[in-house]
Amino acid sequence: MSGFQYFLKGFSLATLPGIRRFVILPLVVNLFLFGVAFYFLFSTLSEKLNSLILSWLPEMLHFLSFIIEPLAFIAILVVFAYFFSTIANLIAAPFNGLLAEQLEAKLTGKPLPNESLKDLLKDLPRIIKREWQKLAYYIPKAIGLLLLLLIPAIGQTAGPVLWFLFSGWMMAIQYLDYPFDNHKVPFREMRDQLASPYSTSISFGTCVLLCTMIPVLNLVVMPVAVCGATALWVDKYKAESV
Repeated sequence: MSGFQYFLKGFSLATLPGIRRFVILPLVVNLFLFGVAFYFLFSTLSEKLNSLILSWLPEMLHFLSFIIEPLAFIAILVVFAYFFSTIANLIAAPFNGLLAEQLEAKLTGKPLPNESLKDLLKDLPRIIKREWQKLAYYIPKAIGLLLLLLIPAIGQTAGPVLWFLFSGWMMAIQYLDYPFDNHKVPFREMRDQLASPYSTSISFGTCVLLCTMIPVLNLVVMPVAVCGATALWVDKYKAESV
């Protein structure tokens, strides 16, 4: 199965008996945050984008605005999608980890370890630290791409494409990290495994990214992506990691 197929599989896995109750809270978080984010994006930014582009472009290149405007809008949409997805995942990280754990037990048929509420609370600092590791990995590369976007013509043409590919890679890291982290696999080791084969993880991540850019569908992406990533972990990465 490709990464795209694993993402689609997440829709059916999210509705399995015993799994649905772990989907509800991440879904509520996503509904609120993405609703606010995309209302702001479409109600304000879309009206000002053209004038913003013309102010950055030299006058002799204004004729390129009809090409650059849709590319710039896609780049901004990708940034918004990843930024608010990161916030949503930071808030819902403990619940997403629990969802991945419950689904993995169901897929493998192996019982979960007996953990008390105290054990779960002890894991919270590690879970939050892991989310900050993702941000620390993301921010320097995102700044570099933002600086590239400021270069007239070349940066504003190539920049959105590079943003899209990088954001797809980050979506793969974001969601596949939940089952990896449940098994205490180090962040660097996880990245190395996702890069081999790169095609599987990037196809999964870009599919998640595209869905986060589609109104209404983006509201259910988080739990579906966690479920799809868990199935991908069980089939392709678990044997090597555990």
